Amino acid sequence: MGIKPTLVILAAGMGSRYGGLKQIDPIDEQQHKIIDFSIYDALRAGFGKVVFIIKRENEADFRKCVGDAVSRFVPVEYVFQDMDTIPAGVQIPEGRVKPWGTAHAIACCKDVVKEPFAVINSDDYYGVDAYRSLAGFLQEENSTDDGKKHFCMVGYRLKNTLTEHGSVARGCCRMDEDGYLTFIQELTKIEKTPDGARYTEDDGTTYQPISVDTLVSMNMWGFDPSIFEELDRSLERFFAEEMDKNPLKSECFLPIEVGRLVKEGKASVKVLSSADQWFGVTYKEDKPFVMDSIRKLKEAGVYPEKLWS
Repeated sequence: MGIKPTLVILAAGMGSRYGGLKQIDPIDEQQHKIIDFSIYDALRAGFGKVVFIIKRENEADFRKCVGDAVSRFVPVEYVFQDMDTIPAGVQIPEGRVKPWGTAHAIACCKDVVKEPFAVINSDDYYGVDAYRSLAGFLQEENSTDDGKKHFCMVGYRLKNTLTEHGSVARGCCRMDEDGYLTFIQELTKIEKTPDGARYTEDDGTTYQPISVDTLVSMNMWGFDPSIFEELDRSLERFFAEEMDKNPLKSECFLPIEVGRLVKEGKASVKVLSSADQWFGVTYKEDKPFVMDSIRKLKEAGVYPEKLWS
């Protein structure tokens, strides 16, 4: 089978829309979190290590509520997304508390991840088949003589990722006829409408319709360690050219940087499409739906009552 891939979990987000540390909020009577189901799915798909990216101040709570139970079944490591892990000479803007974004978070892993790896959000449920597809890609020999880096992502139909309770951010994708990513656009405010969906890029002054069948990235990626060198370059460019445009809130987004590599001809990204229903707790009001969905999956035999017994 070769080297088992690693699962890297983005868990350093501040949860501003949700209003709390949603990564450790239970969603069933057994006190499981969404992240537990993600790890369970990854392990049975063939992943061999878990890396949590967290904020340093959340370490004790995170270990107690998630990491300690999981570590009995798989090797676990922790990476801290610190504000001061930035290129030399960069000054942190006064009043900045928001992390630097998902590209920065993944770049922080370069000292502990030496094998092919997948990236997921800690508070998103992706479905069983997504992990099998990722594991299959990451365990293949993906090097060729075209000089490009070969990565993958799992895409979902927009309609399977929307919430009734507010706007969401999604990376909207275009592909070529062979199923490779050609373009990705990060839209940060997409909302459901009675007859479809719409988005705004000017804080609601104007809206544009968007097809609910648009394939979107939910930050479920497959990489090899060569991505770290590229992300270091991305961060240097971000801090030199982008940060000053919005010093307190600008972020370096992973989908945008991967899209840039595709546009520059440095990488190819195979899109592994999923028909599964994605769900997550973006807002507190989403939690009842998530809890009901998990209950139904247990009743269908997809999961046992207790994952880590």
